Amino acid sequence: MAKTLITCDCAGSQRIDSDALAERSGSAVAPPCSALCTTQIDRAAKALTAGDAILCCTQEERVFTELAEELGLPPAPLLDLRDRAGWSDDPRDKLPKMSALAAEALLDAPAEKTIDVGSEGLCLIVGRGPAALEAAAQLKDHLSVTLLMDDAVTKAEDNLPEVRDFDLISGKLRRAKGALGQFEVVIDALRQVDPRGRGPLNWTAPRDGARSQCDIIIDLRGETPLFPAHEKREGYLRADPGHPPAVAAAVLAASHLTGTFEQPLYVRTEPLLCAHSRAAQTGCTNCLDLCPTGAITPDGDHVAIDPMICAGCGACSSACPSGAISYDAPPVDFTMRRVQTLARAYLEAGGEAPRLMVHDAHGAEMIRLAARHGRGLPADVVPMELDALAAFGHAEALAALAAGFAHVSLLLGPKADRDAIETQTALVRAIAGDARMSLIDTPDPEALTDILYDGEAPAPVAQPVRPMGSRRQIARQAARALNPEAEVLDLPEGAPYGAVLVDKDACTLCLSCVSLCPSGALGDNPDLPQLRFQEDACLQCGLCANVCPEDAITLAPRLDLTEAALSQRVLNEEEPFACVECGSLFGVKSTVEKITDKLRSHSMFADEAKLRMIQMCDDCRINAQYHSTNNPMTGNERPRPRTTDDYLSKRRDH
Repeated sequence: MAKTLITCDCAGSQRIDSDALAERSGSAVAPPCSALCTTQIDRAAKALTAGDAILCCTQEERVFTELAEELGLPPAPLLDLRDRAGWSDDPRDKLPKMSALAAEALLDAPAEKTIDVGSEGLCLIVGRGPAALEAAAQLKDHLSVTLLMDDAVTKAEDNLPEVRDFDLISGKLRRAKGALGQFEVVIDALRQVDPRGRGPLNWTAPRDGARSQCDIIIDLRGETPLFPAHEKREGYLRADPGHPPAVAAAVLAASHLTGTFEQPLYVRTEPLLCAHSRAAQTGCTNCLDLCPTGAITPDGDHVAIDPMICAGCGACSSACPSGAISYDAPPVDFTMRRVQTLARAYLEAGGEAPRLMVHDAHGAEMIRLAARHGRGLPADVVPMELDALAAFGHAEALAALAAGFAHVSLLLGPKADRDAIETQTALVRAIAGDARMSLIDTPDPEALTDILYDGEAPAPVAQPVRPMGSRRQIARQAARALNPEAEVLDLPEGAPYGAVLVDKDACTLCLSCVSLCPSGALGDNPDLPQLRFQEDACLQCGLCANVCPEDAITLAPRLDLTEAALSQRVLNEEEPFACVECGSLFGVKSTVEKITDKLRSHSMFADEAKLRMIQMCDDCRINAQYHSTNNPMTGNERPRPRTTDDYLSKRRDH
């Protein structure tokens, strides 16, 4: 169904040419009102009833959502034209940017994939002292609470509560794993309260290795967190016991963690494409090195991802050289379509040399503040918001530049995975040039606008292209568009593109590398002793170099933009050896001769006939071995079959 944009000039604070916007964007655009969220809210109600509208205001999302609930209708999608385009001190025309933002809003976003997570409210509080006791007392009416006093508690502790509203245990938390609804803990020196008898409560005898499960963990120890990137671990709440507001916030958050929750499935995996390991040899570890939460673990030849621990940062998708891991919230291809749609719509609306600024929710707030209290964004800066900034890798940036953007910048927020982003940025700069990619690292909206207004971008690509395919295919096609005269680009160490270099003097053509190459970049020739290589398929995972028994292989990170990278070429070849019996070709001549020379002095090969077997093909060798006089596989002579005459000869009556 076609959508209609319901625009608002927000009390005349921005200019919206609805006719021109409709012509440039190809969408129906209603004449702008001035108070869509207040006195003219009837227009919003009419648009909701029609069911084909996009309300061009995000500031009053709550108002429009409540209106939809009153009407018994689903809420309409919202589009921010004001903060991102209309409110700007830049005198240049804002129509190209508005057209681009409108075209992006018309894309059908895929539905989010989720799994259900249940929490019954089993809460483990780890800590000591009054803060932990008070937290347990506050939560006892809302959750099933167990307080683990992680220090040594005596049998007659005067300040221990004698109420039984929550469970009290003593011990040392050895290990914890899992996430909301499925935590597993191991406790050493565990002692439980013995409620029997008169007088102070007693403890049971300590025992090590006690295991238990819980749904929520509140960590009030004030020590090292139990998990890496603990702020991204759902169900794990950590607070400084000496800071009452932080403890109160953790208690409040825990009280709401009961029921069934939807956990997004952030990534999609293709284990067969994974280049992590082969034959117990480790190759690519990009995702393992980057994952901040530890959600990715080795699992044989590939890696496994725990969806309950994954926080959706997207770094693994950007760094995966083969596509075995790809971001799925939203999918990579939808992000590519957003980028290309923004560039196409901007250029078709008459704009020139747009700049793309990718940001997260923190960046969106900075844009709103800059628009309301500062100069706003320049007219040529097109913002695009992503939930996971690190998911915007080199392939996405190259696709944006090839589609017509003159420059791409990433606005870093406090939760950005900087190491992963910087690695991808270095790769983009190596392929597209230093001037086409930058990182903006400031929490100040005014400083942000200063950087954008003072920034200068190079000329965009002369002939924009919008490639399709996998991330590798898109990156390669985009690189060719951005470097029409170049043939080979040098890339930084660890890049997912490159060549395999072979020392021909050391290589024996054993082809171990061929059998373990996960992408098929290395191959053989069934008719001749050859090692063949197709560069565009090489992942630079390093498995071939790790498995080579002669250490004859090294990697050369680079991007070959010529057609030669798309076809196989011979890295090493030798003359085949002819069987001394039948003349058929087999093996490598130099290898057979080398083995023959080495075994000539061995006692087991003193006989020339045995040495000659090494120079035979498989069929001839088996035949010669079978007919040899000292065949080690020869058994005793088989007994003669018994006949009727044999039986009759032994009968006494015969």
